Amino acid sequence: MASVPALVPAEHTSDHVLVVPRRPDDDGGAGHDRPRPDGPGHDRPGDRPGGDLPELAAAWFDDVAWLAEPSAAAPGRPAGGARFHGVRAAVRSAPGVLRLGAEHRATGPFPLDPAAAAALGTAAPADAWALGRGDGALDVRGARPAVHDDHDGIALAFAAAMPVGEELRVVRWAVAVARRAAGVLLADGRQAVRPDPGAAVDLTVRPARPVHAEELLEVVRAVVATARLEAVPGGPGHQVLARTPYDGDLVVAPGATTGRPWSLPTDRGQGGSDGAAVHLVWRPPDPYELQVFEPSGLHLIARDRARALLARAATLLRGRAGGVVVDDAGFEVSERDLELRRAAASPGARAWV
Repeated sequence: MASVPALVPAEHTSDHVLVVPRRPDDDGGAGHDRPRPDGPGHDRPGDRPGGDLPELAAAWFDDVAWLAEPSAAAPGRPAGGARFHGVRAAVRSAPGVLRLGAEHRATGPFPLDPAAAAALGTAAPADAWALGRGDGALDVRGARPAVHDDHDGIALAFAAAMPVGEELRVVRWAVAVARRAAGVLLADGRQAVRPDPGAAVDLTVRPARPVHAEELLEVVRAVVATARLEAVPGGPGHQVLARTPYDGDLVVAPGATTGRPWSLPTDRGQGGSDGAAVHLVWRPPDPYELQVFEPSGLHLIARDRARALLARAATLLRGRAGGVVVDDAGFEVSERDLELRRAAASPGARAWV
């Protein structure tokens, strides 16, 4: 594995280091027209300082802004004097500092060379970001985790003492970003956490207009013919249930969302009050496997099929009602991402459709 000093400067080697491959410029999918956390700016991720990291931070943190914007490398201005004719002084790129909440900062990007990216198991080109406190102090840790096998792999990475409070929020956000980008988080600059991008299954559609349960049923039946309408257990209204013999259940329910995963209730069908939403959720045959970092092979096969079907349903719903689609981490999902989900199903994904 590449050493941390090769990824970030020495003053950041004890920070959490987030490594993310650079996303190619999108092709007009969701996300190009929405406001940026630091105001109107460039239209393409590759043209913006720091790529799309500020947008991903804004999904979890309030008041996201550049405290210092990164500067790109430039050829510099001509050197003075006749003997320096035609010679330009080199100007090195400088990392930016992005505020993450009241206490923490993301410093970067620090470009990785292909060898370092390959050693970390990520695609190139890639960038590293140092995540730490803005005051340079150390975060106070909690007790050892009660179990060392969790969905995100965080408990294993912090087996000696778990982060708490705002640091835990930053770590969970970094793991969510790594999952979305097929990247890696080096906890405390050392312990690698590589979340599986395929583990992001559930989706939420924030439609441009209200969607009634009967319309949801029509949409889901275009994906799973046996879907039916049923009352929401323990609450008002109705939801659509698509029950399968092998891969668990798909539940599509109208609700609401606050738009911030850190404050969302566990029951995503009974969200906040900031706006209407439709939640598309997979319930596997063995719910316990959602809580472990390395689920069984049967779970992975069922998960791939459910992931593709939910993506198809979300695509159809957005085509009818407009709006945007976000994943279970609150990050907006582009049409390209939905297409990749629909195309990534295991063989036999249509067997029970």
